[in-house]
Amino acid sequence: MRALLTSKAARRALRPIADLIDQRIERHVRRVVGTTGNTGTTGSSSAAPDVAAQEELKKLRARQRPLELFFDGTGRGASRLPSGPHLNRTITELAEVTGDRDGAERNVAQAFRLLIAMEALGVGRIAGGTMNIVGKLSAVPLLDPPNDEVLEIGTLYGMFGASLIRMLERAGRAPSLTIVDPLAGTQLQPGATMGDDASGTPVNGAAVRTNLALAGPAGAATRIQQGFSEDPEVRALVSDRSYGVVIVDGDHSAAGVAADLEWAEQIVAPGGIVVLDDFGHPKWPGIKEAFEKHMATDTRFTFLGQVAHSGYLRAASA
Repeated sequence: MRALLTSKAARRALRPIADLIDQRIERHVRRVVGTTGNTGTTGSSSAAPDVAAQEELKKLRARQRPLELFFDGTGRGASRLPSGPHLNRTITELAEVTGDRDGAERNVAQAFRLLIAMEALGVGRIAGGTMNIVGKLSAVPLLDPPNDEVLEIGTLYGMFGASLIRMLERAGRAPSLTIVDPLAGTQLQPGATMGDDASGTPVNGAAVRTNLALAGPAGAATRIQQGFSEDPEVRALVSDRSYGVVIVDGDHSAAGVAADLEWAEQIVAPGGIVVLDDFGHPKWPGIKEAFEKHMATDTRFTFLGQVAHSGYLRAASA
């Protein structure tokens, strides 16, 4: 990740604009002070430098704004410009969970670039904070699931699933994605008022298919089952295989997560990976509550660790 933070592209894009503004303002202030002397008076000789400083500041701000649109929260609700400490913490947590420091740095860099590209090209957005998304996209390939069948419970716009396909393909895998989601027009969470999405895009099957198409043939071949994961009919339709990866990102209530974990016990392959999204997030205490209760039972799962508000479990091998 050091390369991501210190590369020429990163330095050019993320850091020097504010420094340049400060330097030029300071330079013009010194000129003004040098012209006016210590009396603090402002005469005609100081007016020109002061006006020049203001004009220069306006120009620099005008140049900065288009660049900010790549990373700020406009149209997606969350900024995509993480700080250096956040990036480094994610790499450290990822290395601890996967045991692969070099792979952690590489995958975080690739996943961050992929996130920006997917939201630029797709419709809607990827739900979650930047490091949460980057962490999940980075961790799944490094944890080497036993097969390439992926079940995503809760997809919103399908953009995360498309991104995960791309990351798995980069690792030499041939992912096959199945999605379960109500596709109800808006994001749904029991007990929470979600309101209109920041992207302005309705949550529907057309949006999901558009985004999955960005992942090429594997994205286009994705199975989408509209409905809720606790519905027995929905479960029956997608329980026709053992999944190497199960992403639990649907109902965030304790009851909902408990039901999804119970189902995951039945359908995840030996050695498979279960990802609990928003694990430990203060806004969603029900997720960790359900996890702790489930882990106190006779479970197949072992807790691997946490990366940026996602928890990782591995099913026992046969």
